[in-house]
Amino acid sequence: MLTLTVRSGGEREINDDRKGTMPVEPAKPSELGDGEHLSVLGYEDSFNRSMSLWANFALGFTYLSPLVGVYSLFALALTVGGPPSIWWIVIVGAGQLLVSLVFGEVVSQYPIHGGIYPWARRLWGRRYAWMAAWVYIWAMIVTITAVAEFGSGFAASLLGLEATPATTLWLTLGLLVIALAINLTGTKWLARVARIGLAAELIGVIGLGLYLLIFQRKQDFGIFFDTMGVEGDGSYLTAFVGAALAGLFLFYGFEACGDVAEEVENPARRIPKAMILTILVGGVSALFSFGGYVLAAPDLQAIVSGEDADPIPAILESTLGPVGAKVFLLVAITAFLSCVLSLQAAASRLLFSFARDGMIPGHRWLAKVSVRSKVPTNALIVACTVPALIAVLVWLNADLLVPVTAFAVLGIYVAFQMVVLASLRQRLRGWKPAGPFSLGRWGFTVNVAALVYGIFAMVLLATPGTSGNFVTDWIVLIGLVVVLVTGLAYLLLARPDRKSDAPEGDAVAVANEIRLRTGSVSAVGTADDATSPAPR
Repeated sequence: MLTLTVRSGGEREINDDRKGTMPVEPAKPSELGDGEHLSVLGYEDSFNRSMSLWANFALGFTYLSPLVGVYSLFALALTVGGPPSIWWIVIVGAGQLLVSLVFGEVVSQYPIHGGIYPWARRLWGRRYAWMAAWVYIWAMIVTITAVAEFGSGFAASLLGLEATPATTLWLTLGLLVIALAINLTGTKWLARVARIGLAAELIGVIGLGLYLLIFQRKQDFGIFFDTMGVEGDGSYLTAFVGAALAGLFLFYGFEACGDVAEEVENPARRIPKAMILTILVGGVSALFSFGGYVLAAPDLQAIVSGEDADPIPAILESTLGPVGAKVFLLVAITAFLSCVLSLQAAASRLLFSFARDGMIPGHRWLAKVSVRSKVPTNALIVACTVPALIAVLVWLNADLLVPVTAFAVLGIYVAFQMVVLASLRQRLRGWKPAGPFSLGRWGFTVNVAALVYGIFAMVLLATPGTSGNFVTDWIVLIGLVVVLVTGLAYLLLARPDRKSDAPEGDAVAVANEIRLRTGSVSAVGTADDATSPAPR
């Protein structure tokens, strides 16, 4: 007769009357705990895991910020591509959803701080990750500047100030400093303000968008198929492609959910969900907002022709009245502030992750974490100071703002696609993601489709302008080349990759180790490959 005995501590024994007592191997967990998962990756917990799924989603959503994206480039999109430019929101949203699915599988196996940098490192290697992170850091810093600059215009309108270069500079610096002050208080305040920003975004884009669509519509829905003559004597395809920035600027930020992975509970399962939610909710919100403003515009032709360069305040006042417009401007500024806050937080965690592995100048200083607030204080200071210096350059030359924005978008997309390419390379080498979020047999197909979309997007962003001015037309590529050359020069001369012994290129080995610990399947590869690195 067989009987099962479970002793204190979880040990199990089978009692056989004929053969005696036989020990049974303890059951393995179906998923690793947060601390154990981080240990498998070679690190130890040093942050408070106080961020929930919804707080993580709020962080990504306020970084992506459909309100900021639509408000910043609404006039430009209509002037270049007319009302049909709204379809870029659908095109880019679908493409970035593919990218978020790839990132979801990666972060589910690698739920560690920094996002792009550690993912590229673990999927490819140190030097490859250095270049991806270098481009991404500069793109994020420039994005912080651009968002604060665009937000300053709404702050000036709310305060009744004339939007002079000096006023714009001081308001931009004010947004940067306020965001820094909130970030320095810790993750809990970051999560709280992110949720407030999420509410402001939903009111500002979905709430107002529905109101404009239902009660203030002055155009027919057919307007979204009417070019309104923006193509002139040429092909509309050229004009439509020129308006792509309206969608491309909007759909990044979802990766910020992974930048703070070590501050999220159950990140391997929650962060992929937060990324996908960010894309889906952000896309729907942007469609409501952009569509609502087009349909409610009292003089759409003036916007398309370029006569009304800042149309949103006028649309708000004509539909909501002076008081309602002021209230909504307050909502908009809250969203801009929350976006700057999320950007600073994401940039600081990337800098921290980069510095923790000794891969950047001043790494010991940048890798310090506040004992009280449990945030990388010095990295946050850098994520505020450098954007402030760029804002001073924009004050000296206001024409820099649009190319600065375009460079930021191209840099982000280059860094994204470096991770997508590295993921595909590992799949071809036999990697099967081992996190709890998995696309299964669809993973390879989605990865290839995400790479194809990314190349298409980068070509659109890198296409030179047609103004006839060399610097103006090529400034985006010039900026990218400068960042790439300086990063490559530092990599070759200073060799920061030699100063770091953090794990790299171990996607298959880590997947094997996770499967061994969870008992899902037997590992594939040598015993040495499956050995997890010692915690750092």
